Amino acid sequence: MSASLPEYYFRTRDNGAAVFRVDTENRQRRIEMDQIAIVNIRNGEIKPHGERKLTNDDIGAIRDWMEERVKTLAWRDIDDILRTVDHLNLTTQWAQSRATLDQLDEVTDSLLLAMHDLRSVLVRKKAESLMAKDKRKID
Repeated sequence: MSASLPEYYFRTRDNGAAVFRVDTENRQRRIEMDQIAIVNIRNGEIKPHGERKLTNDDIGAIRDWMEERVKTLAWRDIDDILRTVDHLNLTTQWAQSRATLDQLDEVTDSLLLAMHDLRSVLVRKKAESLMAKDKRKID
């Protein structure tokens, strides 16, 4: 374990985190974690836990964490999509070189429908983007 622990610990949840203040300055030299807040990333809400009053330092640390968390989640979204592209390429190679007719029969309809759906959304979004760019040029 490292010599110094952070002042706050964030236990991530679906939409944010439970925030704890970390304390090692006690007689038993044990790590104590005292929950101080609940954070919701989607709406930016910070709720003090129980009757607790949050200090400016608490709120600043929480807001800093929220900002970093949003960046991390956005990066993960892009990374997941890029992994999907890699997986599609591997699937194409599998279908072309190793898949049996029975295996292809089992997955083809699902893949075609998912790819058709994805293509439709991407084409529509690309068209909307191009139209918005053209409109900005005109204005």
